[in-house]
Order: sequence, then C-alpha cells, then structure tokens
Amino acid sequence: MSSQSYSPTWSAPLASRPLNAVVALPGSKSLTNRELVLSALADSPTLLTAPLHSRDSALMIEALRSLGVGIEVLANGDVSITPGVLRGPATIDCGLAGTVMRFVPPLATLAVGPIAFDGDLGARRRPMHVTIDSLRALGVEIIDGVDGAVGSLPFTINSTGVVRGGELTIDASASSQFVSGLLLSAARFEQGLTLRHEGEHLPSLPHIEMTLDTLAKRGVRVSNPSPTVWRVEPGAIAGGTVAIEPDLSNAGPFLAAAMVAGGSVTLPGWPDSTTQVGDEFDGILQQMGARVERSAAGLTVHGPADGVIRGLDIDLGIGGELTPVVAALAALASSPTRISGVAHLRGHETDRLSALAAEINRIGGIARETADGLEIDPVTNGRDGNGLHGAQWLSYEDHRMATAGAIIGLRVPAIEIENIATTAKTMPNFTELWAGMLSGNGVEGGATA
Repeated sequence: MSSQSYSPTWSAPLASRPLNAVVALPGSKSLTNRELVLSALADSPTLLTAPLHSRDSALMIEALRSLGVGIEVLANGDVSITPGVLRGPATIDCGLAGTVMRFVPPLATLAVGPIAFDGDLGARRRPMHVTIDSLRALGVEIIDGVDGAVGSLPFTINSTGVVRGGELTIDASASSQFVSGLLLSAARFEQGLTLRHEGEHLPSLPHIEMTLDTLAKRGVRVSNPSPTVWRVEPGAIAGGTVAIEPDLSNAGPFLAAAMVAGGSVTLPGWPDSTTQVGDEFDGILQQMGARVERSAAGLTVHGPADGVIRGLDIDLGIGGELTPVVAALAALASSPTRISGVAHLRGHETDRLSALAAEINRIGGIARETADGLEIDPVTNGRDGNGLHGAQWLSYEDHRMATAGAIIGLRVPAIEIENIATTAKTMPNFTELWAGMLSGNGVEGGATA
C-alpha cells in the first residue's frame, strides 16, 4: 500500500520580532471526513463547502469512490457527492488516517462483495481489533491475521450488503473513533444501533459529540441515554449543502506561536459554538499566560505581556490531539507542566507520549512519560531559550509532532525538522502558512486537492 512522502530536513524559522498576523486555516479534518461518510450514505446529493483538502481527506474520497460513490472536487474547492450503490470488489488505502481505517469499514459492510483494507506501515501498528470484533459481532465476515497480524490492518470484509444492527457493547478505551465509526453508518443498519462502551476510559468524548451532532443535522434520530450509551435509529440520511468549519485543532500551532514569539495571531471564522475540541485552546492558552479575545474578526491570541509562558497541570482526556501543542509550549515554560488523561496517544500515528518525551529531551529539555501522560520541567529563563539547543527533531511520520517542533523552533535556534511533508496529512501548505504568519502577510490555508 501507500507510504508517506518524505521531504528534506526543514529548518524551523526563528521569530525575529513579535507577530501581527491573520491566518485563515483550511476546513476541519474531523468534520470533513465525517460529512464525506454521511454524504456517501445520504438519500440525495450533498455539497460540502470549504472542506479540507489534505492527504487524509483525499484518502477518504478515494475510498468512497472505490465503493461506488460519485465525488467531484469543484474548481473552488467545494466537493459534490452523489450517493451510489455500494459495491465491491475494492481495495481501500487507509494511509495513516484513523478516520479512514475506523469510519469506512462499517460503511463497507453495506456494500456487496469483498472490500480489502490496508495502509502505511505505521497504520498496521494502530489498534483495529475493536472495529474488527464489532463488525463480526454484527454478523459480518472479516478475514484478518495476514502474516499473523490479528486485529490490525490488513483485513478484508466480505458482506452481503445488509447489516441487521441492534445492540452492541465495545471497549473504546483506545480511541473514540471506534464509537464514531459505528454510529456514522448505523442509520443504514436494519435495526439501527444501540452502542454501549464498557471500559476504564473513554477518550476524546467531544469527538463523539461531534458525530452525534453531524448525524442530527442530517435528520437522523440520535440519543445519548447515558454518558457511555448511544442510540441511532434506522432511517434516511439527508443530503443538501453542508459548510465545514475551519480546523480548530490545526489552529493550535499558530495560536501557540503568539505565545512563543510575542505579538498576536488572529484566526478568522472561529465559530461561536462548535463541537471541535480545538475550541479548548482558548482556555488552555489563557492558563499558560496568553490573553485571548473573540470578535467579529475571529479569535485572537496575544502573547504573555511579560513574555513568560507558564506551565500547568491539565487533564487532556477530552482531546488528546491538543497534547503536542501544549507539550511544545511546556518545553519553553517557566514552571512545570503535567499532562494527564492521554494514555491513548500511544496508539495514534505514533506513540506520541514517547515521541514527545524523546524529542524534548533531545534538545536539552526535561520530559518524562507517566502512565497516562507527560511531565515536563522548565529549563528556560524568560524568552531566551537558555538550556535548550538546536538538534534534529524527528517527526515519526506524525503531522502533530512536526508542528510541535516548529513551535519550539520559533525560539530555539537550529531546530531541524525531519520530514515536514508529513504535515500534508491535514495541512498540505503548512510551511507556506507558517512563513506567511512570520512575515505578517495573511495566507489562506484552503489549498485544493
């Protein structure tokens, strides 16, 4: 299957002056890929306006096309989706996209014929046993165990195109995507689905709330009778026009830049109300010393008046994807930071806890893994980066690891990021956006596929 493209080492630019930038980001990956799945299952065509165009969304589009869905990317970047009869045989390339490997298999059970799934080598290390076991419990035939790899990619679904549904209990402690993947297709199951989570931990609950919200806005009857039980009634999924919000998680590095370099960064189009977990950056960055304001212009982050980033003790179980940004700021902070509630990050694109600790320590920082997070101690004084030094910063084929290195590189000279191209997973023109922010020239992030 595919492998992530590589780029020469990228020298993270230092900030030479306080920022005064407006950065328009592309659409949300989480919303784009959820809406693509729902559009494929809808009872009429859908137009997605301002969606994300990135490696993850391109993989989702190609997956749906291979199953018989008509998808056209328009000249202005909008995407037109025409539902079709789902069918195999087909081969799905998941790349390293969790949304593709967890959202498409339940949809593929509604297709007739064999559907094979595989992805990058890194994707084969990501847990898939919950999806595989869930679909088997719903009566779907799945063949896994190729080369002894049970409960992971690659695997093949052989379905009759009909899923009865009903009641199902899973342990989604490793990823909320297991829940969302099942819920997104459940309205097309004959009996819908009552899904129950039983496990020690349920990470990233806001992502499940996002899934329920997207379903409800499409006319699907959904309910949440208890915190770990969800019900989707069988029925039609509406088409129509759906506007995609800017990606608030991808906003993190740019908002953090104002704290590291000083000055301000404004993200236009920040929604007043959203299910995106990136909205939590507002409160988190204020705890670390920023001043944040919301206005008609968007959300603006002003760096600390004294230039000092403050550490914090925070449970990021609601949104582990925020961890790399917080950890990067913590490496530059004047007081200790403890991040908890994110043990599930060990099963993301890479083991993010191990990777963050390794790279922060590589540049002279002090970072330790804990059972469910990280502890990061200060080694800097104020704004000058004393105690940290330049070195290669490994990306681990993980877009959020690469952008974490860019944040630190604003203050620490000679941070060399290996494979900055991995940011194409969710932000194909990251380096152009970053350069535009530093120059003060506004750059839009809505590059077309």
